[in-house]
Amino acid sequence: MQTKVQNKKRQVAFFILLMLWGEVDSESIQYSVLEETESGTFVANLTKDLGLRVGELAARGARVVFKGNRQHLQLDPQTHDLLLNEKLDREELCGSTEPCVLPFQVLLENPLQFFQASLRVRDINDHSPEFPAREMLLKISEITMPGKIFPLKMAHDLDTGSNGLQSYTISSNPHFHVLTRNRSEGRKFPELVLDKPLDREEQPRLTLTLTALDGGSPPRSGTSEIHIQVLDINDNIPEFAQELYEAQIPENNPLGSLVITVSARDLDAGSFGKVSYALFQVDDINQPFEINAITGEIRLRKALDFEEVQSYDVDVEATDGGGLSGKCSLVVRVLDVNDNAPELTMSFFISPIPENLPEIIVAVFSVSDADSGHNQQVICSIENDLPFLLRPSVENFYTLVTEGALDRESRAEYNITITVTDLGTPRLKTQQSITVQVSDVNDNAPTFTQTFYTLFVRENNSPALHIGSVSATDRDSGTNAQVTYSLLPPQDPHLPLASLVSINADNGHLFALRSLDYEALQAFEFRVGTTDRGSPALSSEALVRVLVLDANDNSPFVLYPLQNGSAPCTELVPRAAEPGYLVTKVVAVDGDSGQNSWLSYQLLKATEPGLFGVWAHNGEVRTARLLSERDAAKHRLVVLVKDNGEPPRSATATLHVLLVDGFSQPYLPLPEAAPAQAQADSLTVYLVVALASVSSLFLLSVLLFVAVRLCRRSRAASVGRCSVPEGPFPGHLVDVSGTRTLSQSYQYEVCLMGGSGTNEFKFLKPIIPNFPPQGTEREMEETPTFPNSFPFS
Repeated sequence: MQTKVQNKKRQVAFFILLMLWGEVDSESIQYSVLEETESGTFVANLTKDLGLRVGELAARGARVVFKGNRQHLQLDPQTHDLLLNEKLDREELCGSTEPCVLPFQVLLENPLQFFQASLRVRDINDHSPEFPAREMLLKISEITMPGKIFPLKMAHDLDTGSNGLQSYTISSNPHFHVLTRNRSEGRKFPELVLDKPLDREEQPRLTLTLTALDGGSPPRSGTSEIHIQVLDINDNIPEFAQELYEAQIPENNPLGSLVITVSARDLDAGSFGKVSYALFQVDDINQPFEINAITGEIRLRKALDFEEVQSYDVDVEATDGGGLSGKCSLVVRVLDVNDNAPELTMSFFISPIPENLPEIIVAVFSVSDADSGHNQQVICSIENDLPFLLRPSVENFYTLVTEGALDRESRAEYNITITVTDLGTPRLKTQQSITVQVSDVNDNAPTFTQTFYTLFVRENNSPALHIGSVSATDRDSGTNAQVTYSLLPPQDPHLPLASLVSINADNGHLFALRSLDYEALQAFEFRVGTTDRGSPALSSEALVRVLVLDANDNSPFVLYPLQNGSAPCTELVPRAAEPGYLVTKVVAVDGDSGQNSWLSYQLLKATEPGLFGVWAHNGEVRTARLLSERDAAKHRLVVLVKDNGEPPRSATATLHVLLVDGFSQPYLPLPEAAPAQAQADSLTVYLVVALASVSSLFLLSVLLFVAVRLCRRSRAASVGRCSVPEGPFPGHLVDVSGTRTLSQSYQYEVCLMGGSGTNEFKFLKPIIPNFPPQGTEREMEETPTFPNSFPFS
């Protein structure tokens, strides 16, 4: 429905424009020139006639537009005077039409403006009258009475007006004179009038000279010979049923088609009553008709063209056997058919056109149709789905303008088909396609493919390492789509961005400027900007986050037991300990992160394999089986601490374990229980002194017993960083726990790990005499390596 409404609006606008044509013509500027005037002849000062300033025609791109793109006039490139572009032949341009007026338009392109004008081509006397035949034959009966009129074939003169044919004359004779008659369309034809009766016996033949004169100065003329044959008596002449016949025939009728049939009869008998027909005033070159001499049928022998000739006046002559003739007139009107498609003449076209500007004039063109009447009326249109409008201008001109601002990024090219359709039956149309390119303006900022980028780089990288790229695109084209990249100032003023990364301005590649250390900097963020090279330049930005990946560049560090070249503490384990008894716990840390900091523990070396094991995940050292009297008292353990990096890094911790008898408390009291322990120690001293006093009688047996025990325990002598005092030991001590009497004295020491927070007693060592041990250190170190770990419930 919307499309129909738009089409109706365009048609209405076009018809209104047709109604205004007459007013435009009446106000147009008129010029005239004689035909055959030399090319380059001055016609007019166009600047003055149009009321414009000097030089304004050149500045506004003035053009002269004629119908059909024939340039009869031209503008002088220097003065912009109107000059004749070629010799003009009025007869070729207008034929017999008078006056011969050639309309044209003066088109000013910037801004668009039209001026209507016309050029009249005035006739000169450059053609002489010509008869269609050099000789004419008349047969006249001797009984013809004076005053009888005989039509003669008329002459033709291509000139018009006063230069056209004006009169006929005949050579001097006593029998005839000639009359000049005017036809309805204005043409002049001769008639021969009998003044004196003829006498066949006196003069059977006469020859007269018929002269046609035009009105030129000097006049031109043409002649034809009239041969008159005097006939014997024939009383009746043929008479036509009608003096005037009229016929209409469409211009597209085929050759040979019947136009009309004329009929005449003669009252005479015999040969004098037989009638034959012929076309009178026949111009064999231009005559499109022929007649059957017997039947009187007039048929078409040459194609008609309404655009050239709209009607024909034909004289038909009927002649009997005696030579007498009668005459009638035939008017044939040619009917126009829609046989000419509309014509489109492009006067102005511009491409490409810039985007983002509304109502840009893209093209100026004119339309015409050689047909007439309804067949000449045209409708001009384009596709409805295009952002363009057709606007009627003066007379038959149209302007093609953009409906609104165009967007090159949505569509960069339009193929527009201009359709001109006439209103005839059937409708004929002409189409012309033009391609309009849309040029780019910088109206789109570049955009990153991502608003947030995450890049990963492993620490200890080499300087100038390519760590990733950012990418931006611009919907514009050409220079407007070329982008550059840059680093924007960091939001954190303490971030040394200039020393961390750089960016390639052309392709957005990012590079690390120095080696990164995960332990010092795990991640940092910065902004990247991109700017196109259009005018004005447009830009956008994106956020980049760089995550530093940890490399396994730190070995595990053993916090407990302390190593650093100092003698490790000795761990005391009672021989009565059950399997899984906690000896101690190796504590280590790793400066890396993630899986690089995951630590595992395994027993690397042991004095006696299978006696101890290490829990792989927490570093706890536990007994693997029941202890016996046959197990060595002193053990040296080497625990391997390994991280989960690639390649893995490791460290070792050395432990000394001393197996003791009768020690069942693996842990000493916490530091806050120290006063209670001191009180228990004092009580122990009192009990020992009392016991020594009561048992003096048994001193010798006790000393012997002690000596035996000391020999048995000599192998458990203390070795390590916790020193054992030398010299004589005190006598027998009493077990203050009330369970049994101690057979020898013990000294308890606590090795605390600073900051460990475990508050555990780590060492338990008996005080024994300084006897050499039964086993050597060398033997303990030569024991095979223990298994890495063993399971505990």
